[in-house]
Formats: sequence, structure tokens, C-alpha cells
Amino acid sequence: MKRIAVLTSGGDAPGMNAAIRSVVRTGVANDMEVYGVKGGYEGLINGIFVPLGTRDVGGILQRGGTILGSARCPEFKTEAGQLKALRQLNGAGIEGLIVIGGNGSQTGNCALHKLGFPVAGVASTIDNDLIGSDTTIGVDTALNIALEAIDRLKTTASSHQRAFLIEVMGRNCGYLALMAAIAGGAEYVVLPEVETDPENIAKTLNSAYERGKSHAIIVVAEGAKYNANALDAYFTEHRERLGFDLRVTIIGHVQRGGTPSAVDRILGSRLGAGAVQELVKGNYGVLVGVIKGDIAVTPLEDVVGHPKALDMSYFDLARLLD
Repeated sequence: MKRIAVLTSGGDAPGMNAAIRSVVRTGVANDMEVYGVKGGYEGLINGIFVPLGTRDVGGILQRGGTILGSARCPEFKTEAGQLKALRQLNGAGIEGLIVIGGNGSQTGNCALHKLGFPVAGVASTIDNDLIGSDTTIGVDTALNIALEAIDRLKTTASSHQRAFLIEVMGRNCGYLALMAAIAGGAEYVVLPEVETDPENIAKTLNSAYERGKSHAIIVVAEGAKYNANALDAYFTEHRERLGFDLRVTIIGHVQRGGTPSAVDRILGSRLGAGAVQELVKGNYGVLVGVIKGDIAVTPLEDVVGHPKALDMSYFDLARLLD
């Protein structure tokens, strides 16, 4: 294999650029020509390939986002779109493709694999919901940004003796919210994976105040049935009975931006190099991740459509420590 391409797809994650850099430099070290696909699967369908050498990826390690860009592409979900992308790859003489992204991105990658094209995936999503990797690119940075916000809000919450709702990203996976709640010392965490009753939250907050706490922090996953706005509406409606109201902070896309942590830079570097090495070995149609500290590969068919289950022992720990 002498000519490969790399694309980033889905939501950006801090550390994606480290993975791109690693793919390019590992590819060049294996006497390959490496091309970047601009704009995700849309760029693939339109054949927007740019050659990348070692100097082209210099100075990107510390940058957030992705230098290749990303875009939604409904057309690629169709067989016609996939075949068009395949023709573009073959027409450019590209022999292998590496896709850096999360579940949706790897679903597209798997579709190309089923059409017979050599592919490898790199586990990259702040949601940390991919089977095949204990942690994914972007998770550490996103978690630390959430934790910094919690620490800052705890200061003002204590000063004003208030309760704060802090909503973090993660789509339908509660991993970020749960870990942020444990690390931030939250009184309550609301997850998509666990049924939540607002009345129980009120009881927990009242208990915290009775124990002499001057503040209360509730961390909410964006995908929960009662997200921050829904809980705020409930507590506002029942304010007279419950006896207090809440202040809401939605962290949102701030978690995706900024400088990637050392952990995400190293993880991106390891997984990018690992993906190239799988193509060199002829091991196609796999997701490259890290399991128990070691690089591991998982067939894409086992990854897509099967979100990773949340380890509920951490939820038990959060309840114990609230």
C-alpha cells in the first residue's frame, strides 16, 4: 500500500490534529503518500484531496479542532453516495482510508469496508461511547474543561448559598457527566442511563443544606430526560413548595474547543500511528483504540450501532460520595 488518505468526521474532538499528524508522519515513514480529505465525507464524495507531508502537519499538535474540517453529509448515508465516494478514492489512486471520528463516522467507514475498500478507524469522540476503546480522543480535555467550570461555579455557589445545575455534553452517554460529578464533588448527577425523579433531587439538596453545606452542585448530562432546562422549569414551577430555585449553566461546545491536554495529544499520536500500521499489515475494517493501556483493534461491525455501556459502579461511587 503506497497511497492512503485520512479524514475527520462528526463532532470535533481535542486531539484530532495530533492523530492527523501521526497518520501523516507514520505513513511517510512507511514510504506512503498521504492525502487529507477536506470536509469529512462530503469532501470525500466531492474528491477534495490535498497532499500532506511531514511539514504540512508541523505546528498542529497543540491546536484544537481539526485542520481537515468536518461536515454533516446526508448523501453519504445512501448507497449512491457511498459508491460516489468509492469512485473518487479509486480515481485518485488511493489504496486505504483512515477515518478519525465517533460512532456515526465509523458507521460510514464500515460501509466503505463492506464495499471492499481497505479502511481503518481511529476512536475519537468526547462522548466516550465507542466499543473498542477504554477512552477516546477528546475525552480527557472535555472532562477537564467541565471540571474547571464546576470548580469555578462552586466558588460563587458557596458565596451566595445557591444550587447550580451544570449541563455537560455527551449526547446519549452519561460518561462525561458522571466523571465530572465525581471529580467535582457534586451533590447529584443526572444521567440518560438512570431514571431521575426531580423530587429526589430536591430531597438531596435539602439534605445537603441540613448538613450545613453552603452550596449544591448538580451535574446533568445533555441527553438525560430531565436535562438542565427541564429541571430548571420543574423547580421554577414548584418553587414555593420546594423552597428554592436553581441557577443553570450549560457548558456546551466550550468542551470541544481549546488546547488538547497532554493525554489527548499522546492518545491521538498513538492511535493515528496504530491505524497506519494496521493498513500496512493488511488488517482492514477495524477500529483502533486503547484497552488496558495497550493499542487494540476491534472489527468495525462490532463497533457501529452498539454504544458502549456506562460502568455503573462509578454511579454507585458518586452516590456514596455526594
